[in-house]
Amino acid sequence: MGKIVSTTAFADYSMPDEQGRFGKYGGRFVPETLVPALDDVTSAYLEFKEDPSFRAEYEYLLRTYVGRPSPVTHAKRLSDHLGGAQIYLKREDLLHTGAHKINNALGQALIAKRMGKKRIIAETGAGQHGVATATACALLGLDCIIYMGTVDMARQEPNVFRMRLLGADVRPVSSGTKTLKDAVNEAIRDWVTNVGDTYYIIGSALGPHPYPVMCRDFQSVIGIEAREQMLERVGRLPDEVLACVGGGSNAIGAFFAFLADPVRLVGVEAGGLGVTSGKHAIRFTDPGPERKISGKLGVFQGMKTRVLQNADGQIAETHSVSAGLDYAGIGPEHVYLHDIDRVHFTSVTDDEAMAAFHTLCRMEGIIPALESSHAVAEAIKRAPTMAASQILLVNLSGRGDKDLNTVMSAMPSA
Repeated sequence: MGKIVSTTAFADYSMPDEQGRFGKYGGRFVPETLVPALDDVTSAYLEFKEDPSFRAEYEYLLRTYVGRPSPVTHAKRLSDHLGGAQIYLKREDLLHTGAHKINNALGQALIAKRMGKKRIIAETGAGQHGVATATACALLGLDCIIYMGTVDMARQEPNVFRMRLLGADVRPVSSGTKTLKDAVNEAIRDWVTNVGDTYYIIGSALGPHPYPVMCRDFQSVIGIEAREQMLERVGRLPDEVLACVGGGSNAIGAFFAFLADPVRLVGVEAGGLGVTSGKHAIRFTDPGPERKISGKLGVFQGMKTRVLQNADGQIAETHSVSAGLDYAGIGPEHVYLHDIDRVHFTSVTDDEAMAAFHTLCRMEGIIPALESSHAVAEAIKRAPTMAASQILLVNLSGRGDKDLNTVMSAMPSA
């Protein structure tokens, strides 16, 4: 397979509406100052995504710079070891910068450049979106400022160094939980202040319209490729597609092309220390007396979505061993797909994700990101309960180089 399928060749799925609403979710909840900027971004995106010259430039860079199409790998030793379903991995970890984030960052950076915006801001948790944005800005000659919580900076030190090597100004955020939520807040404050010359590249399928749909469209190349690859490789579609879910970019990218197919779609959230611990990032749980924090409808960082809140309705602190899943909200399209029973959500604890990390390393010679390890862990649970003729497709959203310090610190000393 050598060609890139057009990223605008989406399934028959008409959401969102013109206001950016997926059912009752999404929309725009922003300061008045940002409305004209969002209108400009929306107009530019709607124009450029249908512009043959933009699509040609973007898809050329996906092929020659990013390294698309990414392959699908049969995890045969792992499948044989587990028994049951065969596990296939969509290898976004093999892309330039080491994760799926480059698909969206590059697309938005190209839009920003065509809009005449030369100052780019972004937020990052695990650092992969920051690295991808810094990479795109270096390639296109744009100034780059990355906001990152100091907790995330400490546990993702290699990615901080990479961003700075690429010329980005990495600005530490020490407010709140000092993680992704607070980095987003600081980026939004910057944008309000510098709206005239600045473009904000949001790293996931969240935020105010048009960002959720724009990110989804740029990331949909994952599922479009994977769907075609499975048909070519095994002659049929997978029974299930699994992806980790923080904000939701890699998951919606993997799921979108399969929405019209009889394929079970499973989003895997960060279970942290367990749902009753209060130290997790599980948005899809029902409130109850044993829950210290629960996912409830709310307005968060420019969108109406499901968000982790405490008993007083305040945005809750979250926890995950993976910095990229440590987020209180989730993209509005995921909540809509959950409500219509099209995507199912489950969770994996820190310990389960860490065990899956080591298992994939030793069984397949692949070092996954801790985020991706959550999806691998769910596949490890699911495969033995299924028939050997069935197929699980796991989106391996990134590689684990960035997580080695975290993994080493969690291992017992010799």
